[in-house]
Amino acid sequence: MMKSLLRASALAVALSLAACGGSSESVDEAAGSAGAKWFDYERAEEYAGMQQMPEQKVEMSDGVKLSVKVALPTDAEGNVVDFPLPVILTQTGYNKSLATVIPAFPTFNSFFVQRGYAHVAVDVRGTGVSEGDWEAFSEREQLDYKEIMDWVAVQPWSNGKVGTWGPSFMGITQIFTAAHQHPAHKTVFAIVPMGDAYRDIVFSGGQVNAGFIPLWMLLVTGLGVLPAEADPSTLLVSLDHALDAVLKFQVPTIVEAVTGADGRNYDSDFWRTRSPIEVADRVKIPTFIVGGLNDIFQRGEPMLYEVIKRNTTTKLLVGPWQHLGASTGAGLPLDGVPDLNHIALMWFDKYLKGLNTGAERVPNVTQYLTGEERYSIAGDWPHPKARAERWYLRGDRGLTQEQPAADEGSNVTLPVVSLLNLCSLSTSQWTAGLLGLVPLPCLQGNNNLNELPLIGAVTYTTEPMEQDYYINGPIQADLWISSLATDAGIAARITSVAPNGSSTELTNGILTASMRLVDESRSRKIGGVMIQPWHPYTEESRQPLKSGEPVLASVEIFPTSTVIKKGHSLRIAISTADFPHGLPPVGDLLNQLLGVMTIRSDAEHPSSIVLPVVPVAAIEAPR
Repeated sequence: MMKSLLRASALAVALSLAACGGSSESVDEAAGSAGAKWFDYERAEEYAGMQQMPEQKVEMSDGVKLSVKVALPTDAEGNVVDFPLPVILTQTGYNKSLATVIPAFPTFNSFFVQRGYAHVAVDVRGTGVSEGDWEAFSEREQLDYKEIMDWVAVQPWSNGKVGTWGPSFMGITQIFTAAHQHPAHKTVFAIVPMGDAYRDIVFSGGQVNAGFIPLWMLLVTGLGVLPAEADPSTLLVSLDHALDAVLKFQVPTIVEAVTGADGRNYDSDFWRTRSPIEVADRVKIPTFIVGGLNDIFQRGEPMLYEVIKRNTTTKLLVGPWQHLGASTGAGLPLDGVPDLNHIALMWFDKYLKGLNTGAERVPNVTQYLTGEERYSIAGDWPHPKARAERWYLRGDRGLTQEQPAADEGSNVTLPVVSLLNLCSLSTSQWTAGLLGLVPLPCLQGNNNLNELPLIGAVTYTTEPMEQDYYINGPIQADLWISSLATDAGIAARITSVAPNGSSTELTNGILTASMRLVDESRSRKIGGVMIQPWHPYTEESRQPLKSGEPVLASVEIFPTSTVIKKGHSLRIAISTADFPHGLPPVGDLLNQLLGVMTIRSDAEHPSSIVLPVVPVAAIEAPR
């Protein structure tokens, strides 16, 4: 039994798809600049094993009981430690009790427990075997996070110092928990957390994420149906509970989003309540954030870092990952960056045990650079040396830093054929990396298929670079477009084109043209140039197109860190759809399918992209 538990914990992080206040410190401004380097941190196990204690039910203030399990270290004879320990808390929507019947299921991390920590796992309300109704990070659920912290802090196995840990769902709960500023909560280690629910994932560009959202809701419900504690008698109860949740919250939410009923397709208090970025400024405890260059929360992870760093020591690590890989830190250690368990142990030993691990001195920002295919470090994000650089789309489908002439032609892309671009890096990304497991080049990043005339993408490409070209941060595409319909979808992919013509997708963005209004006061600028537009996405901000009349639409393309190597070219590929990443609500979709989108590129309508460019000399190795 003990060997099975150890194997379960060792394999736990590998299945992290399921994972889909204290005193504060001043930010170490020097970390990440000259002198700050990565180092590996490790110490031997203190205990021989780990044991899960029996399930407990903890009653919340409204009478709902949440299911809680605790894992404690054991000595060589199998005796459970009977004195208070620092605690690592994980709050999940994925039925923590399945670790009892599925040894490899990710619930407890024996690496931490055997080094002197208690690990507590909680099913949030309405999930797993907890009571109540699940409504995805609702206000009531967020209050539960505080009340669970109240309970954990005073248990006999707790010394009153609590850190939070876990990926995806379990990363999101950490930010909301830290916002309560509970005195027992000392630190956060959030792996792939969401920032802005509406813009990051559910309605990127004003379009429903048809790839991930149904998959995620099915995952939460499906895992809750499975019998826990090896007790088949719980199956009927679980089925009834799951069906009730589906009918009360999940189906109505999806239907309202797809149809646009009750304004669910617009940004609102509903989505802001579920957005950690809205409360991130209340986080006052040391926080470590892990993200991925093509993660489903690619946009929000660095933005959470930006907000939280103002109040406390905060670090950001962004690897070459989609959601599955990011959840586990796949490929680490590499280039001097340790594996995630070692980094987290360094973090917890510093902020829960008070050991001098040097955690506060590691680089502030660590990012993988595609093109270079290695990690680099920096003192901040966006990169402090980034400058805005504009490239213009030309009538001959070139991409230059010279503005177009008055008589340059336009290009068109067809809405219907653009829906054929299913095989893409974007499809893999927005199914949390699941489809990326299929060995097709177009799901691994090769974008040539989606650039064929049949598919409908229009490409604009630079001449081969005369020297390496380093891009780090968000990208903005300022596109002059027109349509015969009252709306249009805009999908933009940034790619790197090798000398042999192979086009590799780096990042992407989408926008519903009628939702193009920009609030410049909330948009990001570098040197006075807007580089990350902020769209209100409200009903009041909607601006329908007029047939044939050109309008300027600023598309937010999610951040990347890449080097376009000497001899390679930079490309933007523009089409009208990026399904299943984006599916316009039914009314918008019908409007978009009726028209042909024209991309203007003349002196009066100079379409362009704005890039955050950093000197190649600023690339700094992690060690």
